Amino acid sequence: MSKTILITGAASGFGKTAAFDLARKGHKVIATAQVYPQMSDLIREAKEQGIELTVDKLDVTNSRDIAYIHQKYDIDILISNAGIMEGGPIAEQPLEFIRSMFDVNVFGGLELAQGFVKKFIEQKKPGKIVFTTSMGGLWTVPYVAAYCASKHAMESIAEGLKTELAPFNIKIATCNPGVFGTGFNDRGVDSIFRWYDPKVNFTPNSAFDGVADSLAHQLDPQSMADVIVDVALDENSNFRNVHPKETEDFVKQLQAEAWTAKS
Repeated sequence: MSKTILITGAASGFGKTAAFDLARKGHKVIATAQVYPQMSDLIREAKEQGIELTVDKLDVTNSRDIAYIHQKYDIDILISNAGIMEGGPIAEQPLEFIRSMFDVNVFGGLELAQGFVKKFIEQKKPGKIVFTTSMGGLWTVPYVAAYCASKHAMESIAEGLKTELAPFNIKIATCNPGVFGTGFNDRGVDSIFRWYDPKVNFTPNSAFDGVADSLAHQLDPQSMADVIVDVALDENSNFRNVHPKETEDFVKQLQAEAWTAKS
């Protein structure tokens, strides 16, 4: 049965791929982008590929945008995918960058979800919300700790929503990508060097020596988009969906080791 599905952060990466794939499957997709030029690109690409979908503007930090979207659309599924990454040593990272991450990754996603939850309940209809979080929502990666903190926050929010909304037949799930080649991780690393200066900051430049190697073997994002699509459409999906399996196993090992870690 065809569903109406709204996706945030659909201008690139997992969001765009999932939006196009869901539209190809016959679902009514509202693909949202932060700014108008991204909308134009999405419309053009969809037309070139013969894909029918609705494209709209949604900056999740803009309450006017959010209110407009809530008023305009009745949906069955929300895929809350918009996110940003600002990297750097958290002991020195400027707080303005950390606040901006929380505005997008946490408060924007929550405000959007709250409005659709209210509509689901008012309309007495089941609904589903899928949050794209991160493997960084389950462990803390050095030098992107603030980003991981924002994703930890969304994991907790999602878990709270799952429990609290169960009586209303509203399903909640998270999708936790490992390291995929969407450009997102590369931009997060690049963001460090927009403010970090080894002549001023006490963190040595050598701290970032392994970064290039860690980004050299990123995975094909199509497989993660497939997971997001499957989770969104599966009425009995797992709550937490880490991909790939190697990343899931690694996270579970780290979580077990955390109980015996020393300060």
